[in-house]
Amino acid sequence: MTHYWRVLLLLMTCLMPLHWADAWQGGQKAADAGGSLDKVLSRMDQTAKEFKSAEANLAWEQYQKVINDTDVEEGKIYFRRVGNDIQMMADISKPAARQILYSNGRMQLFEPKVDRVTVYPAGKNRADVESFVVLGFGGGGHDLLKTFNVKYGGTENLNGVQTDTLELDPKSERLRGMFERLVMWIDPKLGIAIQQKFFQPEGDYRLTKYSDIRLNTKISDNAFKLKTDSKTTTVSPHG
Repeated sequence: MTHYWRVLLLLMTCLMPLHWADAWQGGQKAADAGGSLDKVLSRMDQTAKEFKSAEANLAWEQYQKVINDTDVEEGKIYFRRVGNDIQMMADISKPAARQILYSNGRMQLFEPKVDRVTVYPAGKNRADVESFVVLGFGGGGHDLLKTFNVKYGGTENLNGVQTDTLELDPKSERLRGMFERLVMWIDPKLGIAIQQKFFQPEGDYRLTKYSDIRLNTKISDNAFKLKTDSKTTTVSPHG
């Protein structure tokens, strides 16, 4: 996997050695084949039509199988539509500050510790990137069927919210090289994912949790600006 697509995967976890049984432990009810999938996707479609902006607290958990270790990052995440442009900012505060911005068809990673911005133009992959930036968080439900085989996984109580779980298997080989499967926990009232889990081929996984979610409120332009200064360097690697 190229470094570009690793950064994209980081973005997708808005962004896994566990078996499906491990992922579903604790309070999940049996799957319902009576139209539940279409109901959930339709609710997500409704949210997507009304979507203007979103902000939430963010927690990323990255498990690395080879060293049996989990890294946790926390911060805020912001989304908004500006005309035809999709913007997303992940402002990480713990344990080390960094910002990941997607805007105007490019991804930028700002690392304050080294005062450097790394720019990744989306180029011909822009449509793919933007579909993943809003995956489960302002993206349409039925649009998922274009890229994934989607299965309804039943309901699960997640921090007091009775969520609907969706199991997604990538259709393309390229995506399967990035992650083997994806689970999304959908809040039926909001029509968005409040948790996502990417199972990676190497046995790693990335778990994304959203909390204190606010939809369609005014977000300051400053939330979508990197905290750079006149001494910040900018690099743009290829591949």
